[in-house]
Order: sequence, then C-alpha cells, then structure tokens
Amino acid sequence: MEEKTVIALGFFDGVHIGHGALLRKTVERARELNAARGAAESRIVPAAFTFDRPPKEFVTGVPVPLLTSVDERRALISSLYGIERTIVARFDRDMMTMRAQDFLEKLLLGTHHAAHLVAGHDYRFGYKNEGTPEMLRAWCAANGVGCDVIPKVELDGVTVSSTHIRALAEAGDMERSAAFLGHPYALTGTVKHGKHLGTEALFPTVNLWPEPWRVLPRFGVYAVRVVLPDGSAYPGVTNVGIRPTIVDDDRVTVETYLVDFDGDLYEKNIRIEFLRYLRGEIKFDTMAELHAQIERDIAAAR
Repeated sequence: MEEKTVIALGFFDGVHIGHGALLRKTVERARELNAARGAAESRIVPAAFTFDRPPKEFVTGVPVPLLTSVDERRALISSLYGIERTIVARFDRDMMTMRAQDFLEKLLLGTHHAAHLVAGHDYRFGYKNEGTPEMLRAWCAANGVGCDVIPKVELDGVTVSSTHIRALAEAGDMERSAAFLGHPYALTGTVKHGKHLGTEALFPTVNLWPEPWRVLPRFGVYAVRVVLPDGSAYPGVTNVGIRPTIVDDDRVTVETYLVDFDGDLYEKNIRIEFLRYLRGEIKFDTMAELHAQIERDIAAAR
C-alpha cells in the first residue's frame, strides 16, 4: 500500500515562526490521520514541499538573497518541527509552466500521495501564480484531500515574513531576528584556511566563506554561539566584513574566535548562531590596538 503524506507548502526560507504554524499543523494532521487508520494501513508521513531555488530568481534571472540553504532549511524543518520528509523539487521551465491543476493533481496527489495539504494565507502556485488559497480549498474539497490554510502570523503587530527578517539581519538586529525566526539567525559552513594572521598575531580563528546569495548581518562584530559537529557549543566572537586592519582586499569573510576552545576545525562543518551585535568593524592604526579590542570583545561575549 502506498505511503501517504500530509504536506506543508512553501519555500520556507529561514524557517520562521510563520512557517512554524504550517509545520506544526502538518504534524498535528498527520498524527490525527494516523490515529484514525487501521493497524494494517501504512503510516501517513508529515512532509514539507519546497523548491531548490527561489522561483522569482529563475523567472527574472535576478539573484534573490536568502537566509538559508536547502540543507539548512531541511535541517531546521526536521529538528524544530518534527517534519519527517522534505521534498525538494527542482524549479525549472517545466515547473514554471506547470498549470495549477497539474501541480495539485499530478505532482502533489499523483507523485507524492498527498492526503492533506497545509498552506499559508498568501500561498500561490502554478503557471503565473494562477493557483490561490481559495482554489486550493476548492480542489481539496472536490478530491477528498484535507486542507488547512493558515492565517498570517504577526509579532508585535508586524506580519512575520522572510523579507522582514532579511532586513533585520542586514541591520544587525540579531535579537529581533531571533524573535521572528523562533531560533537564532545562523550560518553553517565548512571551515576554510585563511591567511593564518589571526593565529600568528592575534587569536586563533576559524573562517567561513559565505556564498554570494547569502544574507549576511551588517559588517561588524557579534557575540555568537558556535555549534560543532559533535553537538558541543562554545561562545565566540565573529567579525563579519573585510578585516580592514589586516588585509587590503574587499573579500567578505566571517571570522570567528571560539572562547575556551582548543582544537583543529579545518574542513569541518560548524554552525554560527548570531546572538548580539557588539560593535562596528573598525580599522585600527596598530595590531596592538586591534588585539586589545578583541580582548574586550571576548569579555563581552562571555
């Protein structure tokens, strides 16, 4: 017997508290449907449907800044909300020109065996966004598929959206970003070799090279929490910017000093959770002045 799904529909960039309302409802509906099924029937799986790239980017050819990669979205959706399967569909010309009816009938029902769909109040789908929440409700009712359309989620009178959170992150407001996300704004990546100037002259640091599409916090220094592959976490100080005292190029780096850590992290994946903006990026006259300031930053991070 085919395995059926309850599917949350969305792009889910950042996996914020608005997305969380959809994902919690998805798990709840799967639990209810499983409780009503007989022991011989296959289990219904809570799932999320997303795309490998922003549809707007494919349609316009203009890069869209993002808070999270596909892998980060998948990990957050699973770890925070208990979604067991994330369906990542390729957004290409075939997907762009797929009619809304085919998206529902052939893809969600036919390929992914949807028993119930959950969408946000502003969810659009199909060719030229012809599919609406009203159409979704009507199609589900006519085809025996359950449906929930979740109203907008607000925080302090502001509608929660990835666009608003991107603006908060770019302004360096990490506390407010975390409130809208429901978790700290974070970067994950593989530690790369830098120029070893921190090790030789200042403090040992780890470097991430952010992708061009990544939304970064404003240039400056942040108190962070660094989560290592084994799950252990350390306080840290992260500089986002071009390190004007040390180098003379314009390459943006994310450079982090881990407090009370001693070890080799090169080529290992880490997660940097941004907790608080400490100060702007400054060009110091001497390395001694920079060293003294980093000591103050470390004290603030502790």
